[in-house]
Amino acid sequence: MLITKETDYALRTLRALAGGSQLTAEQLAAGEQIPRQFAYKILKKLQKGGLVRILRGAGGGFLLETSLKKVTLYQLMQVMGEDFSVVDCMKPGYACTWQEHHGGALCCAHQNLAGIQQRLNEELNAHSLEEILFGN
Repeated sequence: MLITKETDYALRTLRALAGGSQLTAEQLAAGEQIPRQFAYKILKKLQKGGLVRILRGAGGGFLLETSLKKVTLYQLMQVMGEDFSVVDCMKPGYACTWQEHHGGALCCAHQNLAGIQQRLNEELNAHSLEEILFGN
């Protein structure tokens, strides 16, 4: 599991909007070095996730919809559609052929990786975007 470029761009976008500025997609793209074709896609996901508000028409743009103190990195990654799985067998609904072959028993690796996955998810959920972006 890695934070994708798209989530990196989303973090940059939220950082730019954090000061209460209303910015256009073009301004965000230029100011945060985000390819313009990605800026719209990212902003749409952020809007759908309730993080950004879109103002249409002349003088329109984008505004931060919620406090970054209330949003964790885990939540942002969910909004962006990230895959949190350390390995494929951590994904819901994964059919483990090893487990099937061994009568349904869980392998030691799966059990240990499940613990790592849980701690990773807890860590991602323990940090607000405010803390990550501004050290607050």
